Amino acid sequence: MEKQLKSIEEMKQFVKQPGKHLLFKHSTTCPISAKANDEFQAFVAETNTSAATVFVIEDRPVSNQIAEDFGIKHESPQIFLLEDGEVRWNTSHWKITKEAIKEAISK
Repeated sequence: MEKQLKSIEEMKQFVKQPGKHLLFKHSTTCPISAKANDEFQAFVAETNTSAATVFVIEDRPVSNQIAEDFGIKHESPQIFLLEDGEVRWNTSHWKITKEAIKEAISK
């Protein structure tokens, strides 16, 4: 169950939900991001994990707000595991794999 976050308000609502959630920052023009998105989508399709995507080019203000709110330098692609509004894990680029996500969620 994945949704696209297009506004800062949608992002803030998503982040503050209780429980574990994945937030993926995706660049639609980057081949590395395309591969990371495939891995992310494969994980989400096989699990019941709450997940959302921000398109970094199309929705740059949302992407920038994530970096500011979390205090984590923007990268693309980039994934965050959120739990009860806090970042528990994040990684970027080639390190975004289905296995890495599965491992992070299971901790």
